Amino acid sequence: MLDSMKPLSEHICLVTGGTRGIGRAIAKMLLLEGAAVAICGQRQESVDRAVAELSAETTGKVKGKVADVRSHEQVAELFRFVDAEFGALDVLVNNAGIGIFRHVRELSLDEWKHTLETNLYGAFYCSREALFRFGTNRNGFIVNISSMAGANAFAGGAAYNASKFGLTGFTEAMMQDVRSENVRVSYIMPGSVATEFSGRAASDGANWKIWPEDVADIVRLLLKMPARTLVSRVEVRPARPKG
Repeated sequence: MLDSMKPLSEHICLVTGGTRGIGRAIAKMLLLEGAAVAICGQRQESVDRAVAELSAETTGKVKGKVADVRSHEQVAELFRFVDAEFGALDVLVNNAGIGIFRHVRELSLDEWKHTLETNLYGAFYCSREALFRFGTNRNGFIVNISSMAGANAFAGGAAYNASKFGLTGFTEAMMQDVRSENVRVSYIMPGSVATEFSGRAASDGANWKIWPEDVADIVRLLLKMPARTLVSRVEVRPARPKG
């Protein structure tokens, strides 16, 4: 069983979408805890930059690979990369995601597909690969980064809401599938986070928002819970939302 009472320094972790925002903050937190961390992103330049900066900011071992989680083939290659570079995976954080916000009538077929494939299909592809590996040792932890949009629909959010509502259902069903196998599954539902998500400037009036580091602290708490305990769902909101 994954013994969460052990230091995170003994764990091998993969964070998808780990080059910026919430994923970057989670990767940095894990590295500061001493874990070995692999990250992925869609562009070689951003992956190389993130690995270099994280290496300079921490003493943990970090590696990166380009991978588009919409592609099952690229996801399989990513996990083979982790196998080769680190060995047995302990923790998967499904963070990669996009947000396209339009009226349904204005939402293109490609935008709908892109959103669902990134936010939902990608989490499935990665979780499936992780579970094959966890199954060998009967251990592991999957943390899915969802959104309050997975419980609360809003105008202009048809594709995003659909992807996150789907992620909620997928995660809860997967948790039931594996909870007797010494594999824990949790998901975090942040509200407004101060990132450049969906092209919005992180510094544009974002003082009232949740910070990426706050979400990373929640991931740390989940991973350090005693192995007998599963915190299945965490909702987190700005303490004082913008009026």
